[in-house]
Amino acid sequence: MTERPSGMRSKVDWQSFLGKHDPLWTVKPVAWEEGAFIGNGRLGAMIYGEENRAGRGSLRFVLGSTEVTASAPDDVGSAIRVPIGELVLKLSGWIYQPLEIRLVLWDAEIRAELTTTRGKVRLRAFVHAVEPVVVVECDTDEGEKDARLHWYPYPEIHPVHLQTDRDYVNPYTPPIVVERSEERGVSVGVQSYDREADEGCVTAWQELTRRHTGGRDEVKELEDQDQEQKDQDQEDMEQEQGCRSSSEIGCTESRVCFLTVYRGVSSSARTEAIETVQKAVRSHWDSWLNVHRRWWHDYYPRSFLSIPDTRLEGFYWIQMYKLGSAMRSDSLVLDNQGPWLTSTPWPGLWFNMNVQMSYSPVYAANRLDLGQSLIRGLRKHKEQLVRNVPEHCRHDSAGLGRSGSYDLNIPVEEEVGNLTWLLHSVWRHYRCNLIDELLRDTLYPLLRRSVGYYLHLLEEEGDGQLHLPPTVSPEYGSFAKLKVADCHYDLALLRWGCETLLDACERLKIEDPLQEKWEDVLTRLAPYPTDETGFMIGRDVPLAFGHRHFSHLLAVFPLHLLRGEEPGERELILRSLRHWVAREGDLRGFTFTAAASIAASLGLGNEANAYLQTLLHMITPNTMYKEAGPVIETPLAAAEALHDMLLQSWDGTIRVFPAVPDAWRDCSFHDLRAEGAFLVGAVRRGGNTVLVRIKSMAGEPCLVRTGWTGAVQAKTDSGIVALEPTEGVVRIALQAGEEALLFPDGEMPDFSIVPVADDPRMHHFYGGRKPWRLYGLPIE
Repeated sequence: MTERPSGMRSKVDWQSFLGKHDPLWTVKPVAWEEGAFIGNGRLGAMIYGEENRAGRGSLRFVLGSTEVTASAPDDVGSAIRVPIGELVLKLSGWIYQPLEIRLVLWDAEIRAELTTTRGKVRLRAFVHAVEPVVVVECDTDEGEKDARLHWYPYPEIHPVHLQTDRDYVNPYTPPIVVERSEERGVSVGVQSYDREADEGCVTAWQELTRRHTGGRDEVKELEDQDQEQKDQDQEDMEQEQGCRSSSEIGCTESRVCFLTVYRGVSSSARTEAIETVQKAVRSHWDSWLNVHRRWWHDYYPRSFLSIPDTRLEGFYWIQMYKLGSAMRSDSLVLDNQGPWLTSTPWPGLWFNMNVQMSYSPVYAANRLDLGQSLIRGLRKHKEQLVRNVPEHCRHDSAGLGRSGSYDLNIPVEEEVGNLTWLLHSVWRHYRCNLIDELLRDTLYPLLRRSVGYYLHLLEEEGDGQLHLPPTVSPEYGSFAKLKVADCHYDLALLRWGCETLLDACERLKIEDPLQEKWEDVLTRLAPYPTDETGFMIGRDVPLAFGHRHFSHLLAVFPLHLLRGEEPGERELILRSLRHWVAREGDLRGFTFTAAASIAASLGLGNEANAYLQTLLHMITPNTMYKEAGPVIETPLAAAEALHDMLLQSWDGTIRVFPAVPDAWRDCSFHDLRAEGAFLVGAVRRGGNTVLVRIKSMAGEPCLVRTGWTGAVQAKTDSGIVALEPTEGVVRIALQAGEEALLFPDGEMPDFSIVPVADDPRMHHFYGGRKPWRLYGLPIE
C-alpha cells in the first residue's frame, strides 16, 4: 500500500476560486433585482442606476438598516421596517459603455470602472465587516472632476426613482420629518417618525480625500485638497489596471465617504453616529481596511464545496457571501429583507417558513455563529412567547403567530405550530455543536412550552386516538382562511416535539413529569391523513389545487420523521412529492428548494438537480428573489438543498454524497458540519467516492453511510484499521478532536481537497443577466 500524507489537506486558492464567481456587470444595473449588494448584518446598500432621463448620470446606493423600524397602525401590525434613503453618486455625464462593476467576493467589496459621456470614474464600495460604516471611494478623470456624492433621506428621493422602485408599496410608511445639520465636520441627517417614542434614524457621513503617498495613506478633508492636481503617468497606469482600487493602483488621491446609520432620534443616537464616523476617519486606512478583509478571509474557509455545475457552484458561493452580509451573531433575527430593504408587502419577519428557511444553510455550512442571532432573539423575548398564547395557557405554554417584528409580539391564532418549527432550527444548531447549555437553558424549556400549547388542543375521539381541532396549514387556502382538523403541519410538529423532548430528557438526565404524557401522545396521536395522491392537507382535505408551501410534507422535510425506510413509505413520499409539483397553480421558488431536498432525502440526485435548475430560472440576476415583493429565504434555502445532495446527517447517520446527479462525476467538499458535531470532507472522482474524512468535535457515536459495498480502511492517529460495513453503514469510535480518513480497501488515495474542473463560460454568470451563456453560443 502506497503511503500518502497523513491528513486531508485543503489546496484551495480562495482568491482565485471565488474570483471566477464574482458577480459581474458590463451593463449598468437599473433595479433592485439587478443591483450589486454589500452589507454586514446591520447595514447594507443595494447599488444600481436608472434608465429614466433624470437619472442616467446617477449611481444609487440605496441604504438599509435592519434596526430601523416604526410602529405601524393596528390594522397593519407591530413595528415594521422603514426605508431610510440613499447615497447618490451624481456624475457630469450619462453612464455609458464600456463599464465594469464587479462584486469581489473574497474581499467583500464593489470595484467598478464607469464610463460616462464626459469621462471616467473608478469606484470602490463596501460595508465594513466589523464597524457599522458604509464606505464609498472614487476617483475621476478631468471630465468627471465635478462628480459628487449626495445624501437623500427617504422623503426627498426623486419621485421618478420612487415610482420605479414601487412595484409593490410598503403596507405602511410613517410620516417623516427631516432635519439636517453639521457637527464637528460631520454631516448629520435626522429622520423622525415619532419623537416621543424615539422612532426614526440618524444618518451621519463625512466625505474626505485620501492622498496616497506610497506609504501611509493620508485622509484629509475635501476643502483642504486641490482635486484637480493629478499625475498623468499615474492616471495612464490606472487606465491599464481596470477596476482595482485607487490605493492599489497608485492613484495620487481619491475621494472617500464614510457613512453610518443609527436607530433613534435622541441626542445619544446622534452622538453615537457622529463618533462612529469620526472613529473611521481617524483610523489608519490600510489597517482599518485589513480588519474588514481579514473577517471575510476567515469566514469563507470555514467550509468548502465544489461541483462540476459551475453556474450552480457560483450561485452557492454568492449565497455564502449573502449570509455573511446579512447576519452576525449579535444581529437581530434575519427578516424577509436582510439589510437590502425595498418596497415590499412583507417588511418584517414571517415564521411559518421564511425565517426557518433563511437559517437552514448555516448549519451544514459550518457557520453556526451566524445562527446565534436566532437563538439570541428567542432568549431575549422568551417572556413574550409566553404572552402570545391565551391567558389560561400561559402557565405551561408558549407560541408564535405568523408574522410581526423583532420583539416577537405575535399572538397565536389558527396557525399553531410556528414556534415549534422555529425550535427545530435551534435543534439543528444544537445537534451540530452539542453544547448542552443551549439544550438545557433555551431549547428544552421553550420546546416544552411549545408542545404544551398543543396539549391544550388535543381531543380524544371515539376511535381512542388523539386528534387536533381545525388549524391552518400555512399557505393552503390562506385567503379563504381554510382550517382543517388533523392538519399534517401540526401533527408532524407535535410528533417531532414529543420525540425531541424525550431525547432531551435522556441527554440531560431529566425526570420530567410530562414524559408519560409525551409518550402517550406518540402512541395515540392520529396518523397523517393520506389518499390516493399521497399526503393530504389534513383530515378530509386533499391537496386539490396549487400549493406553494410544503406544509403538508413537513413530516418528510425538514423533520425527517418519515424516511422512506418502512414498507410503502418511500412510494408514499414520492407519490406525494410528484402530485404536489404537478399542481402548477401556485408554485414558487421555495417550492422547488423543498422539492429538491425531499428528492435528495430519497437519494434521487437527478430529480433534486432538476428542481434546483428550475429554481435558477426564477432567481434574479443578482441571485435575489421576488414574488409580490423581495424575500430572502428562497435562494438561501437553495444552498441548503445543495448541502442535502452532498451530505445528510439526520437520524444519527452521516450520509456522504447521498443524492449526486449522474452528471456530477467529480465533487469535493471539506468541513461541512453534520449532526453529532462532526466536520466532514469527501472527494468523488469519476463517479466514485474515493475518500471521506470525519472529525469528531464532541466524541459522539459515529455512523457513516459511504456508498461503498466492500471493506473500508480507516486511517487515524493510531494507524490504519479495516472496517466492515453493516447494512452499508460504517461504525467508528472517535474521541472529541479525533479524526478518521476513510477509503475503500486498496491503495490509499491522495488526501487533497481541490476544486473540480469548471466551465469558463459560466464564470461571472451572475450580476448582469446573461442567459445566452446557457445555450452553447461561441462566447469567449
